[in-house]
This record gives sequence, structure tokens and C-alpha cells, in this order.
Amino acid sequence: MKLYLQNCWKLDGTKLVYYGMRNAPHTTDNILRLTSRQAEILQSLPKEPDAQETRILSRLIDEGIVVPEDRLRPLIGSYEEARFCVSCVANDFMIPGLEFDAKGQCPICQNAGVLPKIKSVLPVVDNLPRDPKGRFDVALFYTGGKDSSYLLHHLANDLGLRVLALTWEIPYMSDSARASIENAKQRVPSAEFMVRKVKDDDLRKMYGKLYGLAGNTCACPSLAYVLFYPELVELGIPYLVLGNEPVQMKNLWFQHIAPLSAFDERAHRALTILLNILRVLTLRKPLRRGQAETLFAMRALAYGEPLVKRLSGFVNPLQDDAMRAMREIPGLQTPFRRAIRRSSWTGRIPAMVHIDMDDAAQGYDWAKVKTLLAERIGWVGPASLEKGLHTSCKIEKCKEYTQFIRFREMKSTVIPFSAVELSIASREGNVTREEAMRELKRHLGFSLERVPECAVMEAYLDLADMKERQAR
Repeated sequence: MKLYLQNCWKLDGTKLVYYGMRNAPHTTDNILRLTSRQAEILQSLPKEPDAQETRILSRLIDEGIVVPEDRLRPLIGSYEEARFCVSCVANDFMIPGLEFDAKGQCPICQNAGVLPKIKSVLPVVDNLPRDPKGRFDVALFYTGGKDSSYLLHHLANDLGLRVLALTWEIPYMSDSARASIENAKQRVPSAEFMVRKVKDDDLRKMYGKLYGLAGNTCACPSLAYVLFYPELVELGIPYLVLGNEPVQMKNLWFQHIAPLSAFDERAHRALTILLNILRVLTLRKPLRRGQAETLFAMRALAYGEPLVKRLSGFVNPLQDDAMRAMREIPGLQTPFRRAIRRSSWTGRIPAMVHIDMDDAAQGYDWAKVKTLLAERIGWVGPASLEKGLHTSCKIEKCKEYTQFIRFREMKSTVIPFSAVELSIASREGNVTREEAMRELKRHLGFSLERVPECAVMEAYLDLADMKERQAR
């Protein structure tokens, strides 16, 4: 009987890479190491293996990775053909290679017991102290979208903190996000707003590189850290608060970017204690909660992930691409690296901490949050009120489209972020299943045909001119 390598598995030297999402307990086992003999046999498939070859491949055959032709799973071409999870909106069109168990549940729902353990890779806080010595108690990255607007409202209005709201003005900022920012300036008097913009010529150099690496120009929030970290150090901001949509944090585990241990605060405390012993021995100020996480994150952006993390396999390929692209702008990272060195020595480090929006809002229901924000800080939603994911960017559908196509064609291991996030949101009750179904079918970029939003990106890049210059 002739055997085949199952669709969505790809042989890469002496390892197999799965471009999909596997059933539990193998959900995070997307890379399988092989012997050289196994790799050699797989390279020769499809064929009818002899008895010895069948024995060598027995584990792969048992796990359904090597199969006869009649068990090859087709690559689904539309939502109409897709199989949907019985408990959320995950389906095998927008997540190619999605597996289902005997109950019809996807791996997201099979791992429901894991999800409550995933809050953040940063220390989670409920409140923060006022800083008696400085002008600001806290800073946040503010895009005018739903999630950063909720965090601004919560910090300023619910917790009564003095907030520095940092906005990197991207060329693709949506009209609704711009209006939301202007309204917030009037409606949140305890916040001060700082805006930075990169020159178009420089930005096109970076975007051109990123487009070649990832097929899109999405560099948020990596560039924001580079632009604003020196300011945070200079101003002595005690805290930089992140409040990502709860499903975005959970997505990191499904993407193989962060292991479960990264969400364990006991591990963070142990790391800080170890670092502080070393810092005291070198006559430097001990770190407080969240500062070690800041230093590790900033150094990864400035110099790349440390070797030990790369060997573990838990890396963020999108951050890697953004870092490589930023090198196209001469001198961009010079003040950033200088600020890292200075803050590391002086201990003047903004501590990165996380506000859990589920806890803060007593359930992060998207519809209720949007209504609250419109009433309290003048938030302006996108043209379609059905849209709940990533509301601040004009080319979000282009990012979704390019991630989808590259994953489908096995060119990138990044599972389309919005596909995972919306599925988790429908599972967790942030949005109803019916609302999530409308959003994924009407407003997300999962399509085999190029979405119009890509033209916005290409027009800014002046893609024809870029290709002509590259040809020279």
C-alpha cells in the first residue's frame, strides 16, 4: 500500500513541521525531530515502503502523520466546505490543518482546562500606586482601538492614575481610531498624550524589508517600544502597563511563542531574585516586580532573542521580522540601545505589568465594553459595529490575509492570529458564537482572493517603484 505524508506536514531536513493545530495532548508538538533514516524515507514518499521502512515509520503511521492516499485530508477552500468546532468558531478553512476530536471539538476547546492558567507573560496587577516624585504614575501604548481605549479609561477613570498615553502614528491608522484619540484628549483630563511619527522615507525602507520577510508591513508594537523607551527612561515613568485583549495572551501559547511556564508568576519571581543577587554583587540597584521582564523584552528587540530561548523553540517570528526590518533605518536603534544600557545600570526601568481586562471589566464582553467607551471617553467604533478585533488599523484585513495565505502555503509557522483569537473569544464568552461567525465571514481577511486592503499597504509602499529599485 502506497503511503503519503499527511497534508499540512512538511519535511525540513531532519524534522517535520506541522502547519496546523493538533489535537490534545499534541497541540504544542508542531515540530517532530527525526532520525536521518526516517527523514530519508519520508523524502521518498509517496511510495509503498518495505517491511523495514514501515517499522522505522511505525510511530508516524500510528499518529496519522504518514497515511494511505484515502486518508489524506483535503485542503479546504471556503467557509461553506469547512468543518466548524461544535463549541467555538474555529474551522479548518481559516486554520488550515485544524484537527478535531471524536466530540467534534477543536484543540482550543480541548485545552479549555489550560486557558484559565494563561493570564500574561508579565506580572498581573489589579492596581498601581501613585508616584509621589513624578508627573506620571503609568504609561501605556494607545492606538485609539477598543482594547487600548479600555485600558486608558480603566487606568485614568477607574483607578485615578496620571497616565501618559503613547501613540505611534502609523500611516494606516483608521479614521475611527483618530477620532477616538481626539475625543479622549478632551474627555480624559488626567491623561497626557504623546505622539511620535517616523519619516515616510525611513518608514518605507523598513516596511519594504518587512514586506519581503512577512508579506505585510505590520510592525506594531515593536517599533513603538523602540520609539518610546528612551522617553520612558528619561521621564522616570515607574510602570508601562499592557492590557492586551485577554484572548491575545492565550494566543501566544497556541502559537508556540510562550510555554505555560512563561505565564507562571512564581517563575517570574524566582528569576527576579536570581537577577537581583547578581545585581547586588555588581553594585547595581535591585529590580522590582516587572523590571526584569522589561529588560529581557527590550534586549530581545535590540539584539535578538538569547540563544537559550532560540534553542527552546519558543520565539516570536513576527518580532524577529520587525527587528530585522528596523535595521533598515540607520541610527533608529541607537538611542534605544543607549537607554537600555543606562536604565539597566541605574535601575531607572519602567516596570512592564499587565492589567487583566477580564477581571477589570468583570467579564470582557466586547459589546458592553464598546458601549461603555463610547459613553465615557467618546470612543468611535469602526464603520461596522460588528467588528470587535483590532479596530484601529486600515490594513488589518491585509495582515490577516497574508498570514492566512503564508500559513496555508506552509511558508510561515504563524497561525493566523485573528483566527485563533476570535475562536478563543467565542469560547470564552467575550462575544457570542453568532456574533463571531458574522465577524469572521464579513470582516476578517481569510480569503483565497487578495483583499482590497492590501492595496492601501502597497500604495504607501509605492510597490512598483520599490520593485524597480530592487531590480536595479
